[in-house]
Amino acid sequence: MKVTVSRKAHFNAAHRLYRKDWSFEKNDATFGKCNNPNFHGHNYDLIVSVTGEIDKETGYVIDMKVLKDIIKSEVEDALDHKNLNVEVPEFTTLNPTAENIAVVIYNKIKPKLSADLKLEITLYETPRNFVTYAGD
Repeated sequence: MKVTVSRKAHFNAAHRLYRKDWSFEKNDATFGKCNNPNFHGHNYDLIVSVTGEIDKETGYVIDMKVLKDIIKSEVEDALDHKNLNVEVPEFTTLNPTAENIAVVIYNKIKPKLSADLKLEITLYETPRNFVTYAGD
């Protein structure tokens, strides 16, 4: 029997949506106020969901303390109170859209999990705007 367990997390970060190879005008037309050269910030909410078989010995899909520690080291310590464009290596050449941030988070967490566990990332950029990525 497969069960999904989830943990919520939160981080604050600044970013600017733009492409270096585009003119300011094209960036502005595409990304609007998110193209602000002085950056802008979000209070991101994150839901990390792990699906797998319940361990017969522990009763866990994954020990939530282990999941909490992975999220802290791979996401919160790496992204919280950072300028994503400037301070996070993954975004040196990758536009830090919510979609790309979710994929980066997935790629940071997935190797830390047992291979038989399925991972899904849901990232809220605002209370109404969110993306979901499950490695597909």
